Amino acid sequence: MAVSDMPVQAKVIPHLLNEDNDVVALAQTGTGKTAAFGIPLLMNIDPDEKHLQAIVLCPTRELAIQASEEFRNFAKYMHNVKILPVYGGQDISRQIRALKGTQVIIGTPGRVMDHMRRKTIKMDHVHTVILDEADEMLNMGFREDMETILSKVPEERQTILFSATMPKPILEITKKFQKDAEIVKVVKKELTVPNIDQFYYEVRPRKKEEVLCRLLDIY
Repeated sequence: MAVSDMPVQAKVIPHLLNEDNDVVALAQTGTGKTAAFGIPLLMNIDPDEKHLQAIVLCPTRELAIQASEEFRNFAKYMHNVKILPVYGGQDISRQIRALKGTQVIIGTPGRVMDHMRRKTIKMDHVHTVILDEADEMLNMGFREDMETILSKVPEERQTILFSATMPKPILEITKKFQKDAEIVKVVKKELTVPNIDQFYYEVRPRKKEEVLCRLLDIY
């Protein structure tokens, strides 16, 4: 897919390639934002330096895993660039062993904080921090963790914040931890068709497959 088909990439990538620019991007899921921040982030990684250089914070482990898979695809032909997802629910000792030589961490705030407390993650050389779906992290109660992590990263860094909405706490984080951030707004194209009615069902995760099968049977 061409960059022109993904406005968020066309608008954000030029700002991110300049490491002096902080950016707030208002963009929803499904707009191609992972490539918008992932590609320039990887271009700024020095593969010869075997220490942590960039952190991406995501609200859930599912998003952290998904983003890390996309990053690995972007870095397919970039030799000696190591990307690691870190999240709760996985054996932390296994993560600690895998951290050696990692240049990019993609993780949930809680697990990143766990590693910081254990001193298994060192922020001394981090030059880029991405907050992906920042409003969702706020909704999940991660504000204190987000601010603690940002406060431990060197001041000379690039801070990129992606959010679908711009509530007051996001503005406060922006003012406190970013420098003259560029604000980029991306409007997602309407994906619905006027003649189609849409419904959703709230079900427990383990019931999804059963409910889907029943709906298929009925309709």
